[in-house]
Amino acid sequence: MSTEYDSDRVMECMLDETTSGIIKELEGGAKTCVYLAGAASVSEDDVVSRLQYMVECGFIICGSDASGNMTFEADQEKLARMMEDGENFGAAISGIEKMDSYLN
Repeated sequence: MSTEYDSDRVMECMLDETTSGIIKELEGGAKTCVYLAGAASVSEDDVVSRLQYMVECGFIICGSDASGNMTFEADQEKLARMMEDGENFGAAISGIEKMDSYLN
């Protein structure tokens, strides 16, 4: 797990509609990859791919349940610190403005 990360890339992940939906599912605790794939209507490989950078940075914890199924769990404290950091909030606003300019 990396202690350093690209905050723009993390915000990009968090602002992606599908990825943010997956992360929202993790608010209630660890979920299996199978569950997350079904909830997001994507493949398990897509879930893993979308969460990979967040796992590398320690925002999402990858593990397995008693049956050996891959699980993901959000580090709520680390995610909250990321969102509370003024610099990252500015990056989020910048990202939203960028998306808005593409849409218009």
